[in-house]
Amino acid sequence: MADHAHKLEILRGLIKFKSNTQKIWGVLILLTIVTAVEVILGIYKPEALMAPFLGMKILNWIFIILTIVKAYYITWDFMHMRDETKSLRRVVVWTAVFLICYLIFILLLEGGYVFDVYEEGFVKTDF
Repeated sequence: MADHAHKLEILRGLIKFKSNTQKIWGVLILLTIVTAVEVILGIYKPEALMAPFLGMKILNWIFIILTIVKAYYITWDFMHMRDETKSLRRVVVWTAVFLICYLIFILLLEGGYVFDVYEEGFVKTDF
């Protein structure tokens, strides 16, 4: 891979850069914008996004999705996954996808149970 040039684009080729330094700055700006959106939503918490959807508030789903987007770009660009073989990329990505889905499932299931215990004051399931 010593003679292989790194791809100088982000957002699936929508934005192209002339050098690695420009690409690093571009990814940094992209990640900064996504983080700023998360912070602004976390501070203001718009009432329209507080409606429940699939067991959680829409705002929480937005936070999860934006965090996954940031993790994707950090892995893809800073850890140079785009320059690896397709099989290695798939192993890394699919492992992360299944782990994230499993953790969201646990969050919804156990979080709902704990909420019910505090809300109703009794234990529904005795393990």
